[in-house]
Amino acid sequence: MSVEDREKSLENKKETIRLGGGQARIEKQHKKNKKTARERIEYLLDDGTFNELNMFVENRSTSLGMD
Repeated sequence: MSVEDREKSLENKKETIRLGGGQARIEKQHKKNKKTARERIEYLLDDGTFNELNMFVENRSTSLGMD
């Protein structure tokens, strides 16, 4: 796999993560006149200043009722 292919793959994964639960869930939030968490962060901060860390982290806990 070339470096360009890896970069494209990484960008595709990031875009999927940015969509959160998918476009349907985003639209559901918008129908309730709510913004997504990322939209609220973008609203609060100056343009281009937010750098999300740990974008690929997943919770594996089973004892918090989040599974």
